[in-house]
This record gives sequence, C-alpha cells and structure tokens, in this order.
Amino acid sequence: MATTPEAVIEIGSTGIRLLVAQVKDNGGWEVIDYSELPVDLGRDVFTTGLISRTNILLVLQILSRFREQLAGWGISPEQTRVIATSAIRESKNPDPIIDQILIKTGFKVKIIDGIEENRLMYLAVTKKIKELSRKNVDDDAIILEVGGGSTEMMLIKKGKMAGAHSLKIGTIRIAQSLSLSQANASDIRRYIQQFIFNTKGSLNDELDLSTVKQFYSVGGEPRIAAQTYGRKISDGIWEISRKEFEKFVREIQTYSPEEIVAKYNIEYSEAQQFFIGLSIYEMFIQLTNIENIIVLQTNIRDGAIISSVAEPSSELLKEFNSQISASALSLLNKYHGDVEHALYVTNLSLDIFDALRDEIGLDDRHRMLLEVAGILHDIGMFIRMGEHQFHSQYIIVNSEIFGIRKYDNKLVGLIARFHRGSGLPQDDEQFMMLPRADRMMVLKLTAILRIADALDRAHQQKLKGITISKQNDTILLNTNSNHNIVLERKALAEKANIFEYVFGYKIILA
Repeated sequence: MATTPEAVIEIGSTGIRLLVAQVKDNGGWEVIDYSELPVDLGRDVFTTGLISRTNILLVLQILSRFREQLAGWGISPEQTRVIATSAIRESKNPDPIIDQILIKTGFKVKIIDGIEENRLMYLAVTKKIKELSRKNVDDDAIILEVGGGSTEMMLIKKGKMAGAHSLKIGTIRIAQSLSLSQANASDIRRYIQQFIFNTKGSLNDELDLSTVKQFYSVGGEPRIAAQTYGRKISDGIWEISRKEFEKFVREIQTYSPEEIVAKYNIEYSEAQQFFIGLSIYEMFIQLTNIENIIVLQTNIRDGAIISSVAEPSSELLKEFNSQISASALSLLNKYHGDVEHALYVTNLSLDIFDALRDEIGLDDRHRMLLEVAGILHDIGMFIRMGEHQFHSQYIIVNSEIFGIRKYDNKLVGLIARFHRGSGLPQDDEQFMMLPRADRMMVLKLTAILRIADALDRAHQQKLKGITISKQNDTILLNTNSNHNIVLERKALAEKANIFEYVFGYKIILA
C-alpha cells in the first residue's frame, strides 16, 4: 500500500517552490510533482529591509494555490514542511508574515538559518555525489550554491568537513547594491572580487584552496553552462571544464536579459542576474587549481525530503554526524586547541552518556551536542587561559559549526561555559531563560562533561581503559592504569557536584 507522498515548500529570495515526492519501500524516493512561481522577496529585503504588502499578498496567493495542488495528492498543510531562507530570515517583519501565512493558508513556516541550509544541501549533494561512484571521496573539495540572498559553501578536507558558511553574497543582493541599470560587467566583477578578497583569508585558514581537486556546484547558472558546453555524466549530473565554463561566462556577458530568456528559457528576473551568478561561481573557482567542475541538479528541498524519510541509523545520517564532529575539530584546530585532550574528554563523555542512556532521557541529537561541547570546551584558551570557559562560550556562540543550528550553538556554548568553575548554571540569566526541557538537557550534559574533564586535568591522558559501572546509588569509574590517580580524584571531588545533584549518583574513581 502506497504511503502518502512527502511535500516540501521553499520560500526563497526569488520565488516559492513546491516539491512532492513519493517515498519507496527501499527508502528511496522520486519526484511526482513540482511547481515554482516567482516573487521578488529578496529585492524588497535587500533594498528596504521589509517585505512589501504587495509581495505578502502574492506569497499568500501562491501558497493558497499550492495548498489546492497538494490537496489533490491528499496532503494537508499540516503534513507539509515549509521552510523560508535568507529573504524572510533577514527581513524586519518576518513574524507578521508567518502569522498571516498560518492563519490564511494553514502552512506553518520554519525560518532556517544558513547552517540548516548547509545541512539540507549536504544531504542532497552527498546523495547525488554517491551516484558518481568515484574513488576519490577523500579529496579536498568545495561544494558551492549561489542563491539570491546568500551563497552556501562547504569546504571538505580529506573527505571531512573543514568549514561550512552562509556567505552574504547573492545575485539579488549584488543587483540591489549596485543598481543594475547603472552598473556594467566590470563593476559587478570588482564588487565580487572585493568580497572574495575579504573572505579568502578565513577560508584558507580552514582549507588550503590550492589543494582543492573537486569542485561541486549547485544551481541553475552552472547547470545551463554545463548543458551548453559540458557533458552529461548521469541523471542530473554534468561535468564542464574550467576553460569552457569561463568561455560561457564571457559569452553571457554580451547578451541582454531578453536574449538570455529566449536562448535558455528562463524567467526574466533570473535572466537579469544570470551573469552575476555565473561570475560568483567563476571567481570562487579561480581560488582553486581545479580543471573541471561537477554540476549537480539538486537543492535543499531534496535535502528536506531526505531528512524526513531517512532513518536515523542510515549510512547517510551517520556520515552527516561524522561531518559535524569534523567541523568542530576543524574549528578547534583553527584556534590551536589541544586536540588530544579534547578527544579524550569527548570520548569519555560519550561513554558516560551511553552508560546512562536508559535513564538519561536524552536522544542522539543531544549526544551530538555533547560531542561538540567536548571537542570545543577548552577552545577559549586561545584568548586566555584564566577563566577560559567564558571565552570558549564566546567563540562557540559566534562560530559556524556545520550541522549545528544557531540555537544549538547557544546550548553548546552554555555547556562549555560551565565545564569548569564554581558557578552553577542556575545562577546564569541566559540559562534560566531557556525552556525547561533545554535547561535539564544543559544540566545533564554539563554534569557529564565536568566529570570527563576532571579525569584529564593534567591534559596527559594517563588514565587508560576506563570502564563504567553502577552499584546502587554509586557510579564507579574503574581504570587499569598504574598511574597515581590522586590528582584525578581531587579534580573529580571538585567537579562532581552538578553530576550528583542532577543524576542522584555518587561518583567514585576506583
């Protein structure tokens, strides 16, 4: 018996897009319906900061039409995932718009941040890349998607996430900044070059761009370039040489928007920014020494479908979680952290979490937050060793960690903040403003991290083979190490207060 199809609506900077997919018994899926209607939300936001009344009414009209379309598939608004990206995210009036959408159409909109966009894009791109069945999966690589309001970039170092960024450069944003009616191709390229020049240094800190061997691009502009001068590798995947791509950009520069519409059958609004999008791709390509570009026909709506239908234990989601920890490690390396200590504390924290899993009341997402907090708890030492927990919190909250939402960054920052010191989370105003469930989660993960950190106070990882057992109201930490454990016992006594308060167990290092 066929299941109800999955539906995703994306409210973007240039239009609203609907994807309906039928999930198969094997976990795969196929697109059975697709619609896209233009609306210039980005033009409003990047000019005035507000979405105009005219465009709000147009959004409501489009979503009402999509609601009727979905009804034909037996899908209600409550069953539809609706996401909004940079235009609504950066507008000054998102709440009234989301409220009107809910009241008048029944759709509940979720505004996603840049990191969530990266997460969904990673899921979509990874699925597509796996279809290539290439052996060079451990190559340094860039994944790039240029949108109307932002450019999503992922840096892959030896197959692992080195950095993920939502860059504030996009086709509509540039068009509005330069006023296309007055700007020429040279103005556009200079604007992009200046932005990339200011960004290149921080990107090179995460990945030496000259070592990049694979460049994966997502978006309409590179797809049209590849269809024109490249070759099709498989369904939805093309390859185009760098030389041919640059040739295509020079050619587009000579066309008017009307000629681009006629030649490539795209909307006039897209044609107006077509050269800008191509130029952004080209200039990021120029930071590397790659010879060919792989173009993937996929998007965050595909990622949203994968996120909805994939099992938590699936290979893809396991790989995704490994990329989150790789991104955290990359951030730690950027700030010259003690990797050996961080990994020791992290692994011990996860062992304690798993030992208490039946009674801890937390899930795999919380386990991942503990892993990230473990990796980054001492990152503040880059600023100053004294009271470095405060600096750790600051760095974490103000950094982009692949796969970790901004709100989760805040939670991880609080866990790192309280991994040491005599202060209690309950005395912190930020902590007390969290929902009750999140307060309990932070308390539990903080308690675990403090125990693990105490067992490596000297940062020498001398306690080996630690096993965890429970006896009545006591947690026993047993070690087969011959090392004198006086220092660790003292540290444990100092830092066990939150653990004993939260879990009700006395904890002993045997």
